[in-house]
Amino acid sequence: MNMKNIYKSTIKIVASLIVLAAIVALPACNDNPDAYESTSGKPTVSYVRIPDALSSDSLVTHAFMGTTVALVGENMRSIKEVWFNDQKATLNTSLITPTCLIVTVPDSIPDLVTSKIYMVTSSNDTVKYNFGVDVPNPLLNTMDCEYVADGGTAVINGNFFLPVDGSAVPEVYFTPNIKATVVSATLNKITVKVPVGAAVGPISVKSRYGTSRSKAFYFRDNRGIILDWDNTNASGGWRAGVIANSNPAGISGNYVRFSGAHDDSKGSGSTWNEDAFSFNLWGTANGRPQGDLFSTPLASSVLKFEVNVDKAWSSGALQMIFTPWAMSAKNTYIGGDATQPMLPGAIWNPWATAEKGTFKTNGWITVSVPIKDFTYDRAGGKLATGTQVGGFGGLTFFVYAGGVVGTPCTPDICIDNIRVVPAE
Repeated sequence: MNMKNIYKSTIKIVASLIVLAAIVALPACNDNPDAYESTSGKPTVSYVRIPDALSSDSLVTHAFMGTTVALVGENMRSIKEVWFNDQKATLNTSLITPTCLIVTVPDSIPDLVTSKIYMVTSSNDTVKYNFGVDVPNPLLNTMDCEYVADGGTAVINGNFFLPVDGSAVPEVYFTPNIKATVVSATLNKITVKVPVGAAVGPISVKSRYGTSRSKAFYFRDNRGIILDWDNTNASGGWRAGVIANSNPAGISGNYVRFSGAHDDSKGSGSTWNEDAFSFNLWGTANGRPQGDLFSTPLASSVLKFEVNVDKAWSSGALQMIFTPWAMSAKNTYIGGDATQPMLPGAIWNPWATAEKGTFKTNGWITVSVPIKDFTYDRAGGKLATGTQVGGFGGLTFFVYAGGVVGTPCTPDICIDNIRVVPAE
């Protein structure tokens, strides 16, 4: 197509888009004389472009799944079906004019790749047009647990985990480029055996359409460790926490355990045992350097930790509150008073949305809480301002209240490797 024709076609699609906008804005009317009507004959497609009337250079010959594109040509209203490879697209007649058809590429991966669009007409003729559908590289979102021993089973969650050519599964590599044995794989989940020698760092997945490294997580992430109860602890606070390493077995050495009777059936933690269900890390009393415990940007940082709940938990929320480095010897920040307003925190109470109102884990899992979510009071109310720079010099965890009334329980909540890391 020469430049003159492209210019004319660009004018044509701009006009078509204006018409489409007008069609969408029309009120419903049974006697609408401009109601959609199919036409006979066959369509011709001049080109495909991104449906943006302000863009004059967005012609495309391929697009990712889920992308909306405009087919520009003639006799578009003769089309009753559009297929990309072997996947049928959804048509909206409000987005079809005689010269333009706007459609979204199906987000299902094709079984048979032909790199063509098939347009089926009202008279059941099929018109083909060369067009490729791009499948993204693997997308690695999370691991069920980021800390797994060599030989243990790890689960990676994401999307587009397609087998490599000549295999039934994708390939998985741990740092430093050690290939793992894949136990099973679906489009969204891979189960692997952690290879001997796997080290701290990202994990890579190779699929039929490319290779990706994890950005949202590291395996055995040791960046930004605040508390691991092996090399770092909460000594100096009123409560350093009950430390354990067995029953259940630790994920990486010692951990802190919250356990005992807990009854929040009145919404106020009536039998709460502070010694058994809390720790206080006060920066100044613990000998931490003055300032915040981490320096990554607040908007893109995540608090992570591993947890193992091996006895049913059904009462009270795990409350997490950062405190200023100089704050010590007080806990008024939990409830607030005239001298110390309540500090914002984050709340995790998975039992509140679990089946039958109880929560247990099947071993250790990784929990992620964005720093930007530290905006709640102890009752689960949203505060106007979240934790700010200068307010992250200490950290308190405790199980109490949270805004959802539970039932009496004797949970066993084991926590390890508390850290703040970049979101990606």
